[in-house]
Amino acid sequence: MNDSQSDFIPFHRSWFEEDEINEVVDTLKSGWLTTGPKTKKFEEDFRDYTGCGYAVAVSSCTAALHLAFATQQFERGDEVITSPMTFPATVNPALHLGLKPVFADIEPGTMNLDPEKIEEKITPRTRFLLPVHFAGHACDLDRLKDIAERHQLTIIEDGAHAVGAGYRGKRIGGHGHPTAFSFYANKNITTGEGGMLALPDAAMEEEARVLRLQGISKDAWKRYSKEGFAHYELQTPGYKYNMADLNAALGIHQLKKADRFQEIRARYAAQYTAAFGDMEEVEAPEVRDYADPAWHIYVLALNLETLTISRDDFLNAMQDRGIGMAVHYRALHLQPYFKNHYDYSLDDLPLASSYSDRIVSLPLYPRMSEADVNRVIDTVQSVLRQHRR
Repeated sequence: MNDSQSDFIPFHRSWFEEDEINEVVDTLKSGWLTTGPKTKKFEEDFRDYTGCGYAVAVSSCTAALHLAFATQQFERGDEVITSPMTFPATVNPALHLGLKPVFADIEPGTMNLDPEKIEEKITPRTRFLLPVHFAGHACDLDRLKDIAERHQLTIIEDGAHAVGAGYRGKRIGGHGHPTAFSFYANKNITTGEGGMLALPDAAMEEEARVLRLQGISKDAWKRYSKEGFAHYELQTPGYKYNMADLNAALGIHQLKKADRFQEIRARYAAQYTAAFGDMEEVEAPEVRDYADPAWHIYVLALNLETLTISRDDFLNAMQDRGIGMAVHYRALHLQPYFKNHYDYSLDDLPLASSYSDRIVSLPLYPRMSEADVNRVIDTVQSVLRQHRR
């Protein structure tokens, strides 16, 4: 390790305080560790925070997406139009259910699904639109709703990056579509592992709750409550997707801090944009007037024609100087599974293909200090200056 790594700035660090710790200890002392009263409270708090009709806490955002699809009517081989610029978890549930992901290209600036590219992908088998709110910047939901209504499609939102994000003054999750959220360790708020499914109506909620826990009719903590023993009934083959109270104990207090965390993220993102926005070597992310971003990640796109190094060389140079970096993402249509099974190529989705080789994610989280942010800025600028053409 060189000297610059002795004070390495990691790509992410979570922020916990005494209230999270005390809530976890209280859960341990209570004797009830799995799905129970703390999970119920977290669900209620999240429902109120997002303005959704109902919230179902689950083990991951992947589980939430799986349940979102499973509560809908479709046939095997039906199609889901989505963004290629996402993590495999976006499409894996659809694949497991026999649905076919169809990728449409992204728009520059936000790297969200481009509404202009969707309709050319619609076929008689298209059943769903699955927008991904990339980096916590909302997709243009009004335009997507218009397309969905004209073609009788169902929208399911991937809000893994979007806790706290807003669209036209209303938080993501509250726009009338099933929406999946992530509380993974590096997300804006975390339960260690976990997710939430926001739903617009009671029928979906009831079905999701049954499917969440093996398809049985009663949660364990209700079966063994003071109200008396109750036998469960298997209603349908389900999954093991429930959130434990140990995880919800963290979420209860993380959610209380979500707005404070987002304020810090937005401030640091603004500092990054001020530093990089006019540099010809990079493209800074854009913010549309309809969006209030959650700033889950801050993604720069390198203009490689202005540099003497590749994207991976840039990442290595940053890491060598003590800055933790990441890539979000290598587009899915370029991954071996989709190249082998669906015959995608670089030319099929040119913008997503281009960004895949150029994007880097900078550290962005509330536990960073102003000095950390300034050091990231100085290091990026130094590496870019060193390798200008």
